[in-house]
This record gives sequence, structure tokens and C-alpha cells, in this order.
Amino acid sequence: MPDRTLDIAFWNYDRTRPLADGSVGIAGVEARYHTAQIVPEIFEAMIRRRAYDVSELGLTYFLRTFAQGSSPFLALPVFLNRAFRHSAIYVNAASGIERPEDLVARTIGELALYGHDAGVMPKGILMDEFGFRPERNRWIVGGIDFPMEPIDFVPQSHPADVPVTVAPKGTDLGVLLETGEIDALISADVPRCVLDGSPKVRRLFPDAEAVERDYYRRTGIFPIMHTVVVTRELAEREPAIVRAVYRGFCEAKTVAEEDLVRGLTFNSMGVMIPWLSDLLLRDRELLGSDWWPYGMSANRAAIDAVLRYHHEQGLTERRFTAEDIVVPYLLDT
Repeated sequence: MPDRTLDIAFWNYDRTRPLADGSVGIAGVEARYHTAQIVPEIFEAMIRRRAYDVSELGLTYFLRTFAQGSSPFLALPVFLNRAFRHSAIYVNAASGIERPEDLVARTIGELALYGHDAGVMPKGILMDEFGFRPERNRWIVGGIDFPMEPIDFVPQSHPADVPVTVAPKGTDLGVLLETGEIDALISADVPRCVLDGSPKVRRLFPDAEAVERDYYRRTGIFPIMHTVVVTRELAEREPAIVRAVYRGFCEAKTVAEEDLVRGLTFNSMGVMIPWLSDLLLRDRELLGSDWWPYGMSANRAAIDAVLRYHHEQGLTERRFTAEDIVVPYLLDT
């Protein structure tokens, strides 16, 4: 019997490269792999045109597809993009913002859309730990210093009491931050003014890595940004194929992990990052040997946090559970 042909899309990550280059196969599947210059282009193609059978999708983009009640997609417990996000909050150095409590009544920029994946987590953490309330701020949504089309393929939901405006196309929120036209910025991508070392901007948490490591020690949460979804039809009609896809992603990640660990023997010379081996060892000491986990059992707390924050921030009408969004027969992974 010929293999089932599937179109599968994701960005160019080390944990997906073994799939894309053919070194890891998916049993029973002839895969056609797709990518894009920036990952929102993948999201748009999947949501707007159902361009793929299997696709990377930002969690907030995925959750917004439930706006009409039932999403056309279900998630695999595969998390291609995750990041600690205290470091995603930037402030103008002259704004007087020295600590999270100083964010009250400020104008804050946010990349791409209100409640983008790298915005949901830091807002939620600020709400949990510092009494932050988004409705007490003014929000401006826009791009930074690279071309990005407006996000118009998912609902732009936000509570009525949260003032949100969309910046004109071509506006660079990083420039607005540096000039003081906005007081703070939450962004998945690092603005040019920060990369250039401008003295006019800085992170809200100056030693963000230490704060993020402490957050993990206290909560056990490694924040999830993106998952992998399959069409609901595929999940319902071909469970054996979907299970094989899940196993393929897991195997590809294992190959990437083993490659990094093997490189420790040779001081990670294959990568041009000084002290990388020490960083990997410190990360494994804190996060464990499976420091980028897939499957449900290792990710319940991280998934629940995103779902709670999404609801508390008014991005979804109800608080979802993992059982609402994940392929049912993969809940025991």
C-alpha cells in the first residue's frame, strides 16, 4: 500500500531539520515539507487556506480559531517554539519605569497583535506576581524593523475596557520606544534599538536570565509559544497516521538533542557561540536531560498556564482545557 502523502509546514528549527532533510522519516507517510521566511506566513496559509495537513501554529493563533465554537484543527503535544518571556519586555530608559509596578497607566506597544504568543505569557506573569492590569494601560499594536503584513487572518479580540489601537502600516514600534513615544514594548522579536545597544532603551528585568531561571525553579513552567496542529478531519479519520506524525516529530527532536549533547565532548566547536557548552550544561542541570519536552505529562502545567492566561486576558470567551484542544488519543503521552 503506498504511503499517505501529507503536506507538513514548520519553520527551520534544529528540532525539525531531521524531518526536512530526510534523516528522520514518518512511518506510512510521504511527507512534503514547507517553510516560510517568517513563521506567521505559515500560520496564515494554514488558517486562511488550509494549505497543509500538519502545520506549526502559534498557540494564540490556534486558540482564536475556536471563535465560532469548534476549531478546524487539533493540536499534537509537540511544541516547536518555547521561550522564557520576562526578557521580552522592553522599556524606555527615561520613562521612569524601574520595576513592574511602574507599568501602570503607560502606553505599551505589542508586536503583531494584542495578545501575541510572546505577549500572553509575560502579561499573565505580571498579573499573577505584580498585580498588573492590562486595562489600566494604552496599547499600540504594530511591527518592528522588518517587513510584516498586518495580522488579519484571526480575530483581533480584546476586552472592551482595554484600549487597543493599531499603528499605521510601516510604523516601527522599536523606534517609538527609543524616542519615548511609547513607554514600553512587549515583543517576541528583539527590536533593532536593543540589538544596537541604544542607551535609551533597556529590558524591564535587567538580569532577565536570572529572573527566568528563578521562575522555572518556582513553577516548573517552560513557556510554550507554538504547537503543531493537524486538521480535525485527519485526526478523526486517520489516527494511525497522526500517531506516526507525532512519533516523527519526537524522533527528530531526539536527534537534535543528541547532536547537541554529543557536541559537548568537543566543546561544541560546531557552533560559533563561546561558552555554549557551559550554557548547555547549566540548562540541563536546571531543566533536566529532556529540556525541551513533548507529550502531555511533561507539559500539563505549561499548557494550563497559557489557557488560563488566554481566558483571563479576554482573548477567548471560555477557559479551555487540554482535552478541548489536543488530539484525544495523544492525551496519554
